[in-house]
Amino acid sequence: MLPAHLHEINAARDARRAMVVVSDLDTGETRLLRAEELSDPVSASAVESALRTGKAGLAGIGGRSVFINVHQPPPRIVAIGAGHIAQALAGMAAIAGFDMVIIDPRGSMISPATFGTAALFAEQPEDVFQRRPLDAFTALAAVAHDPSIDDLPLTKALAAQCFYVGALGGKKSHAKRIERLAGLGVDDAAIARIHGPIGLDIRAANPAEIAVSILADIILSLRTRNVSATAI
Repeated sequence: MLPAHLHEINAARDARRAMVVVSDLDTGETRLLRAEELSDPVSASAVESALRTGKAGLAGIGGRSVFINVHQPPPRIVAIGAGHIAQALAGMAAIAGFDMVIIDPRGSMISPATFGTAALFAEQPEDVFQRRPLDAFTALAAVAHDPSIDDLPLTKALAAQCFYVGALGGKKSHAKRIERLAGLGVDDAAIARIHGPIGLDIRAANPAEIAVSILADIILSLRTRNVSATAI
């Protein structure tokens, strides 16, 4: 790999952005692809597929055989609220390969013994976001079930183009949430991106099953996201 390419890849990693290296198997020529180059119809399909799976592999671009190597940050789940659902989600998310962050200003609910390897913050979410910004590789799950804690992180996640934004609560709760967010100036298109009620409808009956539905919904969103619409 050329030193200049390695420098660009390292810089992208530090900024939690994706970079794709395309190597021509016949000539050995390598080139980097960035977000703006996904508009190239010749390479877009193969590169987008690699970005969605996060896996390197062989592909054909413009009649050439190439090897596509994807460098992108690990997906991250940020849970707002440290209740039983977040506790179950933390364990499963780690197994599925997600970095897990738990934020809950109600400090008594934060315990390393409960959340394993998850990063824990007993602070207001907006304070944490200043040090650890949300981005397109982050899923935000608002499960505090308290508008005073959940609403602001939802607006931040929508503005940051998080690949998944979900909020706990039934249809009536979500309808009230929509009214509150609209009052905060969030437009209809952004509000429509919120998964509410959160998670896939698997008829979950307890916190662990709700966590399963949330994780499945997050994985589905990650693997089907429109990568060209995000700042990769």
